[in-house]
Amino acid sequence: MRWLTLYARSRQVPASLAVVVISAVAVWALTRDEGEGPGDPRMCVLVLAAGAMAASTGLSGQDLALDRTAAIRWVPRRAAHVLFAGAVVGAVLLTVQAGGEEMATTAFVVRDSAGLMGLAALGAALSGGPYAWTLPFAWLSLSFFAPPATSAPMQVATWMLLPPGTAAGTWTALVLTVAGTTAYACAGPRR
Repeated sequence: MRWLTLYARSRQVPASLAVVVISAVAVWALTRDEGEGPGDPRMCVLVLAAGAMAASTGLSGQDLALDRTAAIRWVPRRAAHVLFAGAVVGAVLLTVQAGGEEMATTAFVVRDSAGLMGLAALGAALSGGPYAWTLPFAWLSLSFFAPPATSAPMQVATWMLLPPGTAAGTWTALVLTVAGTTAYACAGPRR
């Protein structure tokens, strides 16, 4: 069990978890009197993106050379790290909203947290751990300022804001999750 504690500390898990919880509670406190319900997904997407960006800081260790020469198999650990981080980000939002009004459905939270963590993992594989947050941030910005999703390419571009039953949103999130987790698990963070 000691290796798990050391791994969590080296990946800045306590600080990331604190940011995830604080951002979820802050958004919940700001939106609890609006009474919008699950109709407007922007605040939930903002919480999930902030959580994925906070968790992305732990996708690289203190010393990449040490990680690459370790005598353990990194592929399953990296994949588990990404999937567990996505589950925690989604669980924190679902837990916070259980104390009050429902901001989003469970299917929406699961789809978006998985897709955003896949984006963060892809960002770590492409540009390194310190810059892994850039892909979720860029796609979030695009989604917020894009015109309404009337065509298939626009639905793919704004997948985060689509209702949970939309095929384009679900498939985009699934592809991002699988591609990002696979790229990060196999290649690790870029130097």
